[in-house]
Amino acid sequence: MPENSNWRIRDLNSANGLFLKGVRFDSAPIVSGMRVRLGIEGPELLFELPPETTSLLAQPSSRADSVTDEQEIVSKYAERYFRDPKEDEVMGEHTMYVRRAFAQVQSTQKRSLRRQKWILLSVIILLISAGAAVSFYAYRLHQEALQQRAIARSLFYAMKSLDVEINEAEQLDRAAGNLNGLKSVQSYQAHRTEIQANYDRFLTTLHIYDPNQTEQHRLILRIARVFGECELDMPPDFEQEVLKYIKYWQSSGRFARDIQLAREKGYTHKISQALLDRGLPVQFFYLAMQESDFDPYISGPITRKGYAKGMWQFIPETAVHYGLRIGPLADLPRPDPADERDQVDKATDAATRYLDVLYSTDAQASGLLIMACYNWGENQVLPLVRSMPPNPGQRNFWRLLSEHRSQIPPETYNYVFYITAAAVIGENPRLFGFNFDNPLDESPQAAPSSPSAVPHP
Repeated sequence: MPENSNWRIRDLNSANGLFLKGVRFDSAPIVSGMRVRLGIEGPELLFELPPETTSLLAQPSSRADSVTDEQEIVSKYAERYFRDPKEDEVMGEHTMYVRRAFAQVQSTQKRSLRRQKWILLSVIILLISAGAAVSFYAYRLHQEALQQRAIARSLFYAMKSLDVEINEAEQLDRAAGNLNGLKSVQSYQAHRTEIQANYDRFLTTLHIYDPNQTEQHRLILRIARVFGECELDMPPDFEQEVLKYIKYWQSSGRFARDIQLAREKGYTHKISQALLDRGLPVQFFYLAMQESDFDPYISGPITRKGYAKGMWQFIPETAVHYGLRIGPLADLPRPDPADERDQVDKATDAATRYLDVLYSTDAQASGLLIMACYNWGENQVLPLVRSMPPNPGQRNFWRLLSEHRSQIPPETYNYVFYITAAAVIGENPRLFGFNFDNPLDESPQAAPSSPSAVPHP
């Protein structure tokens, strides 16, 4: 029992008594190494007390002192029981067992740690192996996707080449009046239709028209395709530029006003039919809108080749080349009843024939390049196109911008993007804030030929 911060042993009137060194006693202070026998022949008790035992019984004066005392006590116990023993050190039985137990615990912990390390290492190896397998699988998928894109691009530009060949053959047959020759063109068209079907399947596999994309994005892809540009090659800045010009249309009342006029005058049907008759994309309807706002009597600014007149803004030289009669007021910026450029039907027929011819040139059946030719003149645009590699994949509007942007007049640049943006809006005007539907849905549903044969995404 503790007494005055010390430990004592007392005999509570036992029959056998307590003996210390053969002498019976009633009470004695306990000291380390003390041996007490229970009875003269009974078992012997060995007491071992650390010198700091008394401090455990003392009451600390403050919490800070208590923490310090506890740290000191822990340090002393660690020194006594858990340090490595000296060679000549004599220790009590209690200390020896405590140290053995601690050594055993340490050994068990070390084995457990080694086992955990091996398990962790095995898991890491498995994860690395799994990661490598996943990476290899992802790499293979990526390579397969690249191969599929390459095949799809080849199919697309094979279609482009056929478009040019078909157009050239049709024009030669028409010029020669050889209607029977159109049978050979039909075989080309059948081959082209087969290629297009394969190309569309690749687009589905590659998720080009991904439903997770915005409808605006899908419409821009579709219009680029309609105008003969490969969706797989469309640069991101092209989409951003088209969206910018869409905002220009949205910021004015011009788009809605022009469409209303075209509907009232029957131009949506008339122009669409003329374009379809020549196998041209009906979206060239918006070229007339950009040229004249569908005003058949408008005169443009004076050029070095005279005034451009009419809905399709023919200059005198081009008008004569495509069979239009020039009136006596050609040198005046005013309507002229005798000038066939002001007559919608004849001017529209001449414009579609002009566009048809441009499709058979080095413009490579690219509607965007054809727009540039129409505005700036093919004699300005086509030399730039011919300066690029002959591969159809290297001759497109995007490559023209990349290599010759500084040479293209701002008017022509704006012209192409205004028409493209208008065509995108026209696919779904309500998406862009207009209170009417696609005006070309009212157009005749004749089967289009190759340039416009593009499925809706």
